[in-house]
Amino acid sequence: MALELRQQLKLSQQLVMTPQLQQAIKLLQLSRLELMDTVHQEMLENPFLEEATNDDTFESVQDDRRDVSGEAYDNELAKDASWEDYLGEFASTPKASQNHEFESSEELSPFEGRYASKPTLEGHLLWQLRLSTLSEEEKDIGEIIIGNLSSAGYLAAGIDEIAEIAKSTPEKVQKVLAHIQNFDPVGIAARDARECLLIQIKNLNYDRDPVLAELIQSHLEDLEAKRYKPLLRKFKIEMEDLREYLDIIKSLDPMPGSSFGGGEPTYVSPDVFVYKNGDEFVILLNEEGLPQLQLSSLAEMNIDKVSEEEKEYCNEKMRSATWLIKSLYQRQRTLYKVMESIVRHQRPFFEKGVTHLSPLILKDIADDISMHESTVSRITTNKYVATPFGVFELKFFFNSGLELDDGSQVGSESVKVLIKKFIAEEDPKNPLSDEKIGEMLKDKLKVNIARRTVAKYRTALDIPSSSRRKKHF
Repeated sequence: MALELRQQLKLSQQLVMTPQLQQAIKLLQLSRLELMDTVHQEMLENPFLEEATNDDTFESVQDDRRDVSGEAYDNELAKDASWEDYLGEFASTPKASQNHEFESSEELSPFEGRYASKPTLEGHLLWQLRLSTLSEEEKDIGEIIIGNLSSAGYLAAGIDEIAEIAKSTPEKVQKVLAHIQNFDPVGIAARDARECLLIQIKNLNYDRDPVLAELIQSHLEDLEAKRYKPLLRKFKIEMEDLREYLDIIKSLDPMPGSSFGGGEPTYVSPDVFVYKNGDEFVILLNEEGLPQLQLSSLAEMNIDKVSEEEKEYCNEKMRSATWLIKSLYQRQRTLYKVMESIVRHQRPFFEKGVTHLSPLILKDIADDISMHESTVSRITTNKYVATPFGVFELKFFFNSGLELDDGSQVGSESVKVLIKKFIAEEDPKNPLSDEKIGEMLKDKLKVNIARRTVAKYRTALDIPSSSRRKKHF
């Protein structure tokens, strides 16, 4: 069979996502802080973008297509791209009262709570090391010890290994280690939980009691498994005495380094504020730190006398700037509409709290605001709302439902909250079984819920079973 080359025409249809559409979709998914970074980066790269400083009214930007003959964009486009009234369009209150309301909303998330830094374990220990009376050689050994601590505060390297690194002797390393173990938090740099707890009781002068020291040294596993009777026989003590020892051990910290973060913490900055004003709920978008964009005065310049390459560059940057402003407008408009719909569907939550959260799926919101489910999914990703009951991710409001006896439904998150409440109020000596919790839910919510479903929700809440929660005194 002979091989040959042929040309043929074929007509087909396919969906192509333009760069502008890809950018708009990306903006939907960005969190508020990521959006601020993106906008600032675009302002640095695009000479036709600038932050608005006048009082013009923002209007929708039309997607005008320009030919390459050099015709500039309309002057009105540059003038109208101001965001002065932006909050007025996407706030459920008159513009005159917005300043006061925004200040009230900020009280839900104070500046100190969002931006205060937290010291690291390493920094906290190094600060104490530098203030200590150790010699310079011993401080060098101490820095190596502190640099080899795990996140829980345990020493992850051996004495001989540290001595080799520091070019010192094991005896000097042991001396410095004993000094550091009495830094705050006490018990830091221990090799295991036993050593950590023994250091803490010594610091409290409890080590004079041989029974307490022996319990920590040799019987932590028995205490964890609640094998109390052999211990009562061995030490010839009463259950009340053992209870006092247990209270002391429980007051100690087996992981002294866990209270320190491994680095700079991440704080949530709400994208939306929702609070009650009379009988209505006010929805206010958080625009703090987000530049109000407009086309710069360069958009009015005459580009007829420049080269074709420069002309194409200017037209491309103007199109990009216009599309970014339009995409930001569309993003905030979509976020406002979705939040407005969530408030309508979850009004009992905003009035009474988490126990009144209703079942809700993406399709409910999508149908309500006439948008696609994928758009709702993107706009609720990495977005947070400050409510009268705390700050929640928008995804929190979407949950499955359980059928009630009267035919209505209750949200699964509401059931989880009740399970957590029942267990918090239970008798420690006689904890509630999953079956008993199911019966209590039926009495409270009139919902038939299986034991295995209660167990699933309890596990999701990281709550142990009743046998592990039970206390024997």
